[in-house]
Amino acid sequence: MQEDKTVQRKKEHLELCLTDDVKFKSKTNGFEKYEFIHNAITEVEIDKINFETKLFKKKINYPFLISCMTGGTGAAEKINEQLAIVAQDLSLAVGVGSQRQALENQKHINSYKAIRKNAPSVSVFGNIGAAQVVQLENVKAIQKLVDHIEADAMFIHLNPVQELLQKEGEPNFKGILCKIKKLVKVLDVPVIIKEVGSGISGEAAQKLLELGVEGIDVAGAGGTTWAGIELLRNRNQMEIDLWDWGIPTSYCLSAVQKLKKSFKFVLIGSGGINSAMDAAKAFALGADVVGSARIILQTLNKSGIEGVKDLIRSWFEFIKSVMFLTGSQSFSDLSKNKIISKEKLY
Repeated sequence: MQEDKTVQRKKEHLELCLTDDVKFKSKTNGFEKYEFIHNAITEVEIDKINFETKLFKKKINYPFLISCMTGGTGAAEKINEQLAIVAQDLSLAVGVGSQRQALENQKHINSYKAIRKNAPSVSVFGNIGAAQVVQLENVKAIQKLVDHIEADAMFIHLNPVQELLQKEGEPNFKGILCKIKKLVKVLDVPVIIKEVGSGISGEAAQKLLELGVEGIDVAGAGGTTWAGIELLRNRNQMEIDLWDWGIPTSYCLSAVQKLKKSFKFVLIGSGGINSAMDAAKAFALGADVVGSARIILQTLNKSGIEGVKDLIRSWFEFIKSVMFLTGSQSFSDLSKNKIISKEKLY
C-alpha cells in the first residue's frame, strides 16, 4: 500500500539522519572561505544586543528555525513534540516534515499536530513537496495542511535530486511555477520555497519571488545530502557521482541576498549550519533567519530537550561575540561589509 511505503520511507530517512553517513563527501557549505573583518575600535554594547524579531507576524526571541524534519510516523510524534517544546521555551520558529502522508490519510495526523500543541505561540511552518503539488488538481487541498497544524506559513520544498534518485521517486516537476503562483493566491498564509540540500540559485529565487513568494530558504549543499540518503536506501551505485550535487550554502546566500534590493522577502540560511560560526557567517551574508535540522535531531537524540536548548543558546552567545568584534549592534549592521572572501586577504 502507498501509505505503508510512505511511512516506511520516513522511518528510514529518520534512521539515516541520526548517523553521519549522509554528509557530503567533498563539498562544504563554503563558509570556511570567508573571514570576519575585525574592528579594533568597536563601540558595540554587547549586553544591549537584542535578537528579538518578527517572523510572519509573530515575535520570536531568536532568528532561528528548527528546520523541517519529520512527521507521518509513530516515532515522529514524540520527536515533533520535543522539538516544539524547544521552540516554545526559547521562542523561535519550527517546521514540520513533509505532510505528504497527511494528504493520503489521517492515520498519523497527530505526529504533525504535536508541533502546534506544544508550541502555541511561536511561528510554525507547514511543509509539502513540489512533486506532490504538481499532481494536485486543486491546490486548495494544501490549505487543509495549513489548517491541520495552524501554520503561520507554508514551505514548498524543491527536491529534484532526491526524487530522481529515490526508488519510489516522482521526478516530474512540470508546471511547478504555475502551481506555486496559484498557491500564493489561494493560501491564507505566506508561501516559502526551500530546497533540501542542493541550494537555490539567484536566478531561481528571482523567478519564485516574481510569483509572490514571501520567503526563500536556500538550503544549500554542505550539510545533509539527500542524494546520499537515497543512494544508501536503494543501494544503487550507478548515480554515485551525484552524491555531492548542489550549490554551497554560502554561495546561495550571497546570490539571493542581492534580490533584497528589488523584493521584500525573508531569507533563510540553512544547509550545513552545524556550528555557531556557520550561523554567524550566514547572518553576515544576508540571512534573516538561520536553520538547522540534522545536528538538532542528533543533539535531541543524545542530550534531550535541554541539550538542544543549550546548543542554540550557546550559538547565539557566540554570535554576540562576533557582533561585538565586528562593530555590529544589529544583524543589519553585521550584513554590511563585515565579512570578506579569504581570496581578497591573501
